[in-house]
Amino acid sequence: MKKHFFLIILFIGGFTGFSFGQKYFSKTGRVHIVSEAPVEKIEADNNNGYVIFDAASGRFEFSVLIKGFTFQKALMQEHFNENYMESDDYPKAVYKGSIADWSTIHLMNDHVFQVNVEGQLTMHGVTKPFKCPASIIMKSGGVSATSSFDIAIADFNIQIPKVVKDNISKNVKVDVKVDLLPMK
Repeated sequence: MKKHFFLIILFIGGFTGFSFGQKYFSKTGRVHIVSEAPVEKIEADNNNGYVIFDAASGRFEFSVLIKGFTFQKALMQEHFNENYMESDDYPKAVYKGSIADWSTIHLMNDHVFQVNVEGQLTMHGVTKPFKCPASIIMKSGGVSATSSFDIAIADFNIQIPKVVKDNISKNVKVDVKVDLLPMK
């Protein structure tokens, strides 16, 4: 159940800021995951996503520790880490990728850019190609990025016991928000 959420968070890492010739970073990328099933709605947050973005190439890397997700119910958090995500064996999720058609984007301050992110998402020991949309805002002093997408938990070999299958959605919604600052 909690494994689903982690997967979603991982691919969200693909959204980062831009500024040609500059590298940006954040240690506080936010990943919010939601599983809405007929019986129960499960949500978790992680505010410690690490993102690095190279504005010259459009490449980025986003990683998040699975144990960094917090749930309203302690038992959900325990099940997420121990039974679904197996966070001792698979401690983090990583998304490495780039912004599609980066060389054609002409950045302007305070303008929202709709882009597509393409790369590899690694979660629960499985690496898969992953694409998703993102919004990027270039600001003086930094970059903000957001993304929203779904992750199918079966794609990452996350097993849900039959006894709780109605409590957990087969797809987890992931929302990512990052505010990046220039690296010095």
